[in-house]
Amino acid sequence: MKMAVRRDGSLMRDKSSAQSCRGSRILIAIVAGILLGCVFAFFYPHGFFNSDDRIIQNRRVGKSDIQGSSSQCETSERINMLKADIGALSDKNAELKKQIQDLTEKLRQAEQGKDHAHEQFSVLGKPHKAGPFGTVKGLRTNPTVTPDESVNPRLAKILEDVAVGKELIVVLANSNVKSMLEVQIGSIKRAGITNYLVVALDNQIEEFCKENDVHVYKRDPDEGIDSIAKSGGNHAVSGLKFRILREFLQLGYGVLLSDVDIVYLQNPFNHLYRDSDVESMTDGHNNMTAYGYNDVFDEPAMGWARYAHTMRIWVYNSGFFYIRPTLPSIELLDRVAGRLSREKAWDQAVFNEELYFPSHPGYDGLHAAKRTMDFYMFMNSKVLFKTVRKDANLKKLKPVILHVNYHPDKLPRMKAIVEFYINGKQDALEPFPDGSNW
Repeated sequence: MKMAVRRDGSLMRDKSSAQSCRGSRILIAIVAGILLGCVFAFFYPHGFFNSDDRIIQNRRVGKSDIQGSSSQCETSERINMLKADIGALSDKNAELKKQIQDLTEKLRQAEQGKDHAHEQFSVLGKPHKAGPFGTVKGLRTNPTVTPDESVNPRLAKILEDVAVGKELIVVLANSNVKSMLEVQIGSIKRAGITNYLVVALDNQIEEFCKENDVHVYKRDPDEGIDSIAKSGGNHAVSGLKFRILREFLQLGYGVLLSDVDIVYLQNPFNHLYRDSDVESMTDGHNNMTAYGYNDVFDEPAMGWARYAHTMRIWVYNSGFFYIRPTLPSIELLDRVAGRLSREKAWDQAVFNEELYFPSHPGYDGLHAAKRTMDFYMFMNSKVLFKTVRKDANLKKLKPVILHVNYHPDKLPRMKAIVEFYINGKQDALEPFPDGSNW
């Protein structure tokens, strides 16, 4: 028993001695760690990895500076690219707007053509009975001709670029009327009209149009026409237009023929009916003279039959009319040009005679439909200077065009019209007499 107790006692002493030894080692390790920490804290007050961090930070700063400068360069280049893109988009937008206008006009004409085609088919397609009283209407619009580009391929190409909806304004001009043409071109541009073509009758007008960014067409040399074209006055050139216009109609284009003594205030194509072969402005100055009236001729010697009723209408102005590409229209041009080549006559008189004279023994009349334009919208200078400028209400109207056809002092009156209607100078028309001084 004693032996056992001793063994147990020695074992316990050995265990406690081992534990105290292990505890002292741990204590020594802790003290050593604290001492080392103090040493590092003394020699590295900002931390052991601080210098590397600063190097890294400096590297980052340097890199960001480089990136900032390159970023500025890239930004400036990008701004320039964006400006160029905006400019290109603006041009594209303008082009798209023009295309939309062209398509809208074509759609309107297509709708109108569809109605005309339906009307033609209903009249010509098959025999039919007349409808109830007041419902019957005859065919009013002749079909257009099939375009023939072989007539003048060069002109056909020009018209493709100039025309809007197969329509355009055509004006013939030589150097004698250059000043008036300049005023007209200014009014055309202000009104936003793009389908405008000058037929240059000499080289000076061709160059003038090119310098002013105006569509121009100069015909190929023609000995029979060139002498008139280059040196002829207003009336001579006016007769020439009927021959030149024929090609435009053969190519399938509707033409609004214009003299140079016309100021444009609105786009005339927005005010046409297009239901006739010829749609013309009138020389009339009121409802009766412009649209027709019953004029009673008195012959007292006839006694009971002294009063004879006559139908009167003032003539169409051959200096401003819209003509559709139809067979009757081309026949009209041929008739007028043919007579003017054989007779010494005024083209406007011949133009109206061929339109109005009926068939009679020895003569076949022209079967062409015609329409008179609104004389307040397509205004002649007699209406303006004799009536409109003296009436406070009529002065508020804005005509489509003004034609200085009744007065020989054309250029100063054209300029006065621009001052009154465009620049708002209310007394611009006052210095001029109603008529001319001779």
